[in-house]
Amino acid sequence: MIAPHSDPQALAEEVCAAMWSRDRASQALSMRILSVKPGYALVSMPVHGNMLNGHHTCHGGYLFTLADSAFAYACNSHNQNTVASACHIDFLAPAGEGDLLEAEAVERSQAGRTGVYDVTVSVRGGKTIALFRGKSYRVGGEVIASLQQGEYAK
Repeated sequence: MIAPHSDPQALAEEVCAAMWSRDRASQALSMRILSVKPGYALVSMPVHGNMLNGHHTCHGGYLFTLADSAFAYACNSHNQNTVASACHIDFLAPAGEGDLLEAEAVERSQAGRTGVYDVTVSVRGGKTIALFRGKSYRVGGEVIASLQQGEYAK
């Protein structure tokens, strides 16, 4: 077990770096972590041509994945292993090839082992295209300690 961290912001950044080093899914989609704080994350993703659906708009699965990644960084920012227990997304408007999307995840509630997070997905500097709500569940252990020990690494 790692000793308690005296600076919550520094801890959130360390957890983010540890998670990012193993997050091949987000890396493969060219995501970037723009900001992380305790209970908060801002993640960007460009829309590439191979992300378009039959309507020539960004496939909803990619929008969900971006929101889910921001959710993951926000809910794990306290260095406690946390997973999604439920998620919901509302698609409001389309995104197109070349758009740079941003997902902003904000902690709304945290009690015991559960939390609630809202994620807003927008085109950078523009319209909101999706609203995502994620419910989290703490499974025990610490993110940094777990990564060092090989837990949850597979």
